Amino acid sequence: MSKVGILMGSDSDVHIIKKATDTLREFGVEFEAHVYSAHRTPEEAISFAKSAKGNGFGVIIAAAGMAAHLAGVVAANTVLPVIGIPCKSTNLDGLDALLATVQMPPGMPVATVAVDGGKNAALLAIQILAVSDEELSNKLAADREANRQAILIKDSKILEKL
Repeated sequence: MSKVGILMGSDSDVHIIKKATDTLREFGVEFEAHVYSAHRTPEEAISFAKSAKGNGFGVIIAAAGMAAHLAGVVAANTVLPVIGIPCKSTNLDGLDALLATVQMPPGMPVATVAVDGGKNAALLAIQILAVSDEELSNKLAADREANRQAILIKDSKILEKL
């Protein structure tokens, strides 16, 4: 199974990445995480992106706030799928990061999850890997069914709360 590469522009984003790594661990997906900034350590970010496929990665998650160019820089330097996580900052409550991550030019796609959406980024990475891994696909199906059952239990009890 391919690994998931995780890059964050700052260690202040670790609480968001923790949601992703917890989810990846839950599904038994190997990952590697680094703090590489598109602006302060561009050589390292680009080197990681260029070598990721050859190093056994199948998907890269890139989390950044404010100008949030990390996912785009990574996407420009790999053919692997890149999932961007825009992160909240004190400026514009994450809207700046969301727009910078999602508004990529033609030919340079970045899948983008919600602001601070670490768990969904991990689940999307798992879905991408599951296309060629039936065991992982079965784990996803089981997780979806468990979520469905949890909601149905809540549904059966809602009238008690009303």
